[in-house]
Amino acid sequence: MPGTDDRGNPWQMSIFQALYVISYTATTIGFGEVPYPFSQAQRLWVTFSIYMTVIPWFYAIGKIITLLQDVGLRQVITTERFARTVRQLQEPFYILCSYGQSASLITHALDEKGMRVVVIESSPERLNELELADTKNVIPYLCADAVLPENLIKAGILHPLCSGVVTLTDNDDVNLGIAIAVKLMNPDLLVVARAERDDIAANMASFGTDHIINPYTLFGDQLAMCVHALGTYLLHEWLTGVPGDTLPPPENPPRGRWVVCGYGRFGKAVVENLEREHITTTIIEAMPEMTGCAKCIVGSGTEAKTLLEADIKNAVGIVAGTDNDINNLSIVMTAFELNPKLFVVIRKNRRNNGALFKKFAADITMQPTEIIAHECLAHLISPLLAQFLTLLRSQSNEWANKLISELVSVVGENVPETWGVTIDAENAPAIGELIKNNQPVLLRHLTLDPAMRERRLDLVPIMLVRNSQPTLVPALDVPIHYGDRILFCGTPLAKSILPTLLNSPKTLTYVIDGIDLPNSIFWCWLKNKLQ
Repeated sequence: MPGTDDRGNPWQMSIFQALYVISYTATTIGFGEVPYPFSQAQRLWVTFSIYMTVIPWFYAIGKIITLLQDVGLRQVITTERFARTVRQLQEPFYILCSYGQSASLITHALDEKGMRVVVIESSPERLNELELADTKNVIPYLCADAVLPENLIKAGILHPLCSGVVTLTDNDDVNLGIAIAVKLMNPDLLVVARAERDDIAANMASFGTDHIINPYTLFGDQLAMCVHALGTYLLHEWLTGVPGDTLPPPENPPRGRWVVCGYGRFGKAVVENLEREHITTTIIEAMPEMTGCAKCIVGSGTEAKTLLEADIKNAVGIVAGTDNDINNLSIVMTAFELNPKLFVVIRKNRRNNGALFKKFAADITMQPTEIIAHECLAHLISPLLAQFLTLLRSQSNEWANKLISELVSVVGENVPETWGVTIDAENAPAIGELIKNNQPVLLRHLTLDPAMRERRLDLVPIMLVRNSQPTLVPALDVPIHYGDRILFCGTPLAKSILPTLLNSPKTLTYVIDGIDLPNSIFWCWLKNKLQ
């Protein structure tokens, strides 16, 4: 390609000169020949230098980019960042070894209550849901296999502030492996595990697993509780609910003959508990040989013929308990057409089918994930709450109804806060100081508002444990002793105010006798002089 020189004469580059210009231009070096134009030898050396430096430079940049995109390296960096975040936690936390439907409910419930959570989950899709979730606190998470001991260590099972481990995967063997690993490395750590098979549950128990949850047995127990003690059932569901929920409406299952469709683990638990309440059942099962059903009607229950054979028109209730949501909906809709007066209990297996079940509006909808979450929360929120719920089942229905009325009048119908307080030097120094000075402190004093002692806080003490002996709904005139453990139920505001009474002798003295103690050295001196 011809050009012109400084005198306007035609001029053409040589092949070498063209190569030289293209080299420093194409490689983006683009320098000028200063202070004087280069000689041919200098240009030859510059061209050689460009290719000897730019080629390795591009190669190095490509390798670095490839290395940064390497899945293994990124996983190492993410894991180390996760472990460092866990090590730096300054508050008690729980480790959840999955982020399925139950674990996500527990995560959000604990987060709402201000409790920290660490998550290990092997599915990136589930962790994407966690990353997009709206939470009060940042929740550290790791995409890894929780069965591996090194991952559990990175998650903090040896951390001094770790409060417990929850493993709720849908694989019993995985839950067993996690429970055993935790108990071997940290035997004193609380472990809550899901187990649907009896042999797995027995194995977990032999290693000291603290709480083993079988959702089907739990629902069977709750259905039986509905039959003979509806108030007890409602109180149990309310106290273990997710914050923001309201008191569930009462549903009283009728006595009579029930039709149970599906005789798997869920169906067996339902039949066992209904028969324990002296309620007769007719079972419909598609594969009786596999489920061990000796006396049943063979079929799925989705056909009117099978339901009529089970005499559905003379039944009082039906349980659709298969592991297929569409079949369960088909069963209850067909049954409802044949007998509109039926009391309907339906099993919901997948939470994302909630709109379909809400449209049908069964009397009781059983979802294993929600039952597991409620039971776990009872153990995680406060060990005293779990003890209270165990004792609750032995109380009368009238007793439960009376307590519900009292709680609703104080805290309203939303799910309340439940928390335990231990009377010792660390958690209640003000009470310890007054007791030491022979000043009696009554339980009633902890229910008074420190800003206005004539007004009560929105809380109710629902259990007092003294010398390992529990007292449900203790009288408010009971004196508090050192070492007592008290379970409170109340509003979040009342929970935030109570520590003022527990930690400040001045405030506690004021609510007891109305005396406002002086704070400064001068006023203390003046008070002593005037006495």
